[in-house]
Amino acid sequence: MNTIGFGLAIGLALALVASAAKADCNGAAVACEVPGGTYHIVLPEGAKGPVPAIILLHGYGGEGLGTIRNKAMVSLMSGRGYAVIAPDGQRRSSGAGRTWDFHPDRPATRDEIGFLISVADDAAAKYGLDRSAMLLAGFSIGGSMTSYLACARPDAFAAYAPVAGSFWRPHPAGCAGPVRLLHTHGTADTTVPLLGREVAKGFEQGNVFEAIEIWRITDRCTSVDPDVTQTRTIYTIRRWSDCAPGAELDFALHDGGHSIPKGWAKMAMDWFETPP
Repeated sequence: MNTIGFGLAIGLALALVASAAKADCNGAAVACEVPGGTYHIVLPEGAKGPVPAIILLHGYGGEGLGTIRNKAMVSLMSGRGYAVIAPDGQRRSSGAGRTWDFHPDRPATRDEIGFLISVADDAAAKYGLDRSAMLLAGFSIGGSMTSYLACARPDAFAAYAPVAGSFWRPHPAGCAGPVRLLHTHGTADTTVPLLGREVAKGFEQGNVFEAIEIWRITDRCTSVDPDVTQTRTIYTIRRWSDCAPGAELDFALHDGGHSIPKGWAKMAMDWFETPP
């Protein structure tokens, strides 16, 4: 083989290896690709048949790879039989890390809702996941992205679990339809306070209690106050259960700050696995 032919063969081989790596990104640092972006995935070992999934949206400055490197949380989820999917937000124009175009009233460079739905569809098709059994969750701005997607497309995922992130002002006038939603928040959170704050001129975090009321009305829950309040480990959980068929609203408060609190993964999976 001449030098040119040998070089072409090597180049083709390397391209095939790279293509194979991208096609099978389970647990790997290389990302899966879909139109508009990338995601990471970890599959449960020995899974047979369609498996459920938890899609986790990182916070401001994070990335999907960092999410799946949270071994304690990911191992707990995959050990319960879930695939864990960690999409990548868009690269920040200045500084490291990624973010989400979460606010519907501000200019967007990507259709985030369409992107996240395409991630779910792609992962289900490639890895045999149960598309009807996916929980969308997110932390901080990822929690805001989760909330806005749930509001605009309640049918896109089976349930939603934002953590320390909610609507921004102006709050939505209403949402498209009832959902199953578990919102978790720390009473000592000063980054995303429960009562909201102005981050920059004209850019203000919303009031989480007002957001819960929007969800209560959206879910057509008959009681203004929660009909169940319970304490579980570090959480005080307020639950509205007398809602539209299939809908459920849970508001879990803890004494901590801006974080994914201890025991959240187990609480979220227990909640997801117990339909209303």
